[in-house]
Amino acid sequence: MKRTMAVILAGGEGERLSILSQERAKPAVPFGGKYRIIDFTLSNCINSGIDDVVVLTQYNPRSLNDHIGLGRPWDLDRNHGGVKLLQPYISRGRLAEWYRGTADAVLRNLNVIEHSSGDTVLVLAGDHIYKMDYQRFVAAHRRHRADVTIAVRRVPLAEASRMGILALDEHDRVIDWQEKPKQPKSDLASMGVYVFSKKTLRRWLSEDRADFGADVIPAMLEAGARVFGYRYNGYWQDVGTIQSFWEANMALLDDDPELDLSDKEWVIHTRSEERAPARIGPTAQVHRSLISHGCVIAGTVVNSVLSPGVRVDAGAVVRDSIVMFDSVIRSGAVVDRAILDKEVVVGQGAIVGDGPYDDRPNKHEPGRLNTGITVVGKRAIVPRGVRIGRNVKVAAGVRTSDFAGRVVRSGESVEPGSGKRAERQKRPAALPAIEGTTGQAVSAGGSRGKRGDLG
Repeated sequence: MKRTMAVILAGGEGERLSILSQERAKPAVPFGGKYRIIDFTLSNCINSGIDDVVVLTQYNPRSLNDHIGLGRPWDLDRNHGGVKLLQPYISRGRLAEWYRGTADAVLRNLNVIEHSSGDTVLVLAGDHIYKMDYQRFVAAHRRHRADVTIAVRRVPLAEASRMGILALDEHDRVIDWQEKPKQPKSDLASMGVYVFSKKTLRRWLSEDRADFGADVIPAMLEAGARVFGYRYNGYWQDVGTIQSFWEANMALLDDDPELDLSDKEWVIHTRSEERAPARIGPTAQVHRSLISHGCVIAGTVVNSVLSPGVRVDAGAVVRDSIVMFDSVIRSGAVVDRAILDKEVVVGQGAIVGDGPYDDRPNKHEPGRLNTGITVVGKRAIVPRGVRIGRNVKVAAGVRTSDFAGRVVRSGESVEPGSGKRAERQKRPAALPAIEGTTGQAVSAGGSRGKRGDLG
């Protein structure tokens, strides 16, 4: 494995995750309480004996850069090899532009790959949750003397249309390929994970081939290159939607979870701040949940995943939810089937996820928020007593003044300034002045009232 370099594609916007990826790249989104999504790919590398790693960033890279740093949690802070974080740059004779696709990202950093001492390049997606021994993957590639080997697995047919779909012969050679077909021929899908010989990678990357799945792999097949599949049967999840992200977190609460985070033979490493142990108070009730270090629980937590530093006050209830770093749930508040980003404050008696299941999708994001899950953005403040329905989006950083009333109906959104806009819409239109009994002009619309305090 010392002959192998890993290139992790970590620049994805992950727009289907709504506000969870609004201020960070998808690989930096918290998962499973204390982890980030990219931790799984980085841990796979070091657990597989790969210590020469390049991470290609692009969209909102700050959180990712801060999280990975020098790579110490993954034992990648080394003078030789280690981890390098690279992002798009301006070079002489070339216009400044974002990467046009996965293959273009690798092409524009080919000089770094060329300087590695290895002869094999592992191209990995940094936004999937899985545990995979890359040694076996690379060994299969070398055994077949392949130009490229693609990790493949069975997927539900309903999801196949957004993936690369292929067929293998009896020797696992790829004989058919469809990139994101509207009508998939099979359920055997590419995981977006490839092994190339360095020579092959150099040959097939070019300016007119932006993406591996859409451009490079089809060109190689057409030219008769040796393209093979590697069948992977372990756990793998593309947590690319709000629903799949929520389901993957909830699955960690099973008695025998498919993704075992306690596996001492395959530790998932992460950057973790020093915090006090979790504290469960005398009034607390905790059932079937993951509680991270630094949490203080005095209320009720059921079937939920809590990141480090979360506080649940006495009388508060968190149910079927994901609550991220340093969020606070005040006394009497209820959080039900919701995802709260970092440093959210839910005021006393507020309800996030109010009422029975409602299938009305969010008006602004109907394709993303449509399964009854309400999402609250980073550092938002939910005022006391407010009732928020299902499929609601509460934007990052909103304050009390951004809420137009005490009820946010299912499918609605709360954005910065939305409270002021609603107030303006409620004001009566100016009417012509009429003559009062004293001869003074008075407004027919009456005086302007004050909005009630939601604090």
